[in-house]
Amino acid sequence: PTERSHLGLSPWVASALSVFVFAGAAQLATMQLLYDGAPLLIILITVFFINLRFMMYSASIAPYFRGARAGTRACLAYFLTDQPYVFGLYGFAERDALSRRVAFYLGVALPLWSCWQIGTIVGAQAGARLPDAWNLEFAIPLVFLAMIMPAIRDRASIAAAAVGGSVAVAGHGLPWNLGLILGALAGIAAGVAVARLTDEGGRV
Repeated sequence: PTERSHLGLSPWVASALSVFVFAGAAQLATMQLLYDGAPLLIILITVFFINLRFMMYSASIAPYFRGARAGTRACLAYFLTDQPYVFGLYGFAERDALSRRVAFYLGVALPLWSCWQIGTIVGAQAGARLPDAWNLEFAIPLVFLAMIMPAIRDRASIAAAAVGGSVAVAGHGLPWNLGLILGALAGIAAGVAVARLTDEGGRV
């Protein structure tokens, strides 16, 4: 018999998922939905909306890697997460050479990837033994809040954050993370509507 984690997966299967799906929020949502017995379609839709931001990230940083080989771009895409994207924007502008930008990006992404994989293995092996009263899962939203707040600078982003967050919180009790999907849709719609009404202006 194989030791099982509290979400129904063996620790090593959970750790392997972290390698193949290097996207923390999507990974956590996937494991929870698998545990809840959600249909595959719901899991795919949830992961799609959670990772939709990476399309915008990719479009934003692609010009900095123009001229890189396809294999290099594929490698960089695998390591694309919120933190390397944010720190990359600060560092790319100061580095004119493509090789220096790639090195800077990997210098941020590789340590993060290594720490995440090690943390996943430790968590899969020992996490279920930690007291639930510690509420360590709350660290995940705090990380995203710390990164999102500086990006909320105009009326459209304020509307998207306020509406999306409110709908997601209101729909928290819905099954299969449907509240998150509805919140994402509502936030996108609110942001687009306000941007059009203000002609993408109205900075605060």
